[in-house]
Amino acid sequence: MKANTHPEYGNTQIRCACGAVIETRSTKPGVIQVEVCSSCHPFFTGKQRVMDTAGRIDRFTKKFGSKVVGTQAQPKKPAKPAPAPKAEKKSVKETLTEAAKSKEAEKKK
Repeated sequence: MKANTHPEYGNTQIRCACGAVIETRSTKPGVIQVEVCSSCHPFFTGKQRVMDTAGRIDRFTKKFGSKVVGTQAQPKKPAKPAPAPKAEKKSVKETLTEAAKSKEAEKKK
């Protein structure tokens, strides 16, 4: 291995907001502060908080009122007219026979 290419790997502490301290090794020296760790995270503890969604909705309606931007009735666009009926497509054989007939008619004149 080349010398001086890898960072120092030393002891460090991880401190959680709940007060838990975890001793580990890291390339970041000193103390690492985290908000949630395995001691206090609901997935690991099995204690899940029930969110008060009704209270959140009430706070939202109190703050912004019952009308929300973008939900107002928008004017309807006028209906597009029906497309014109398409002319029937003729086969190549029919087109050629009509062209030949028109040439014969011109020769007779």
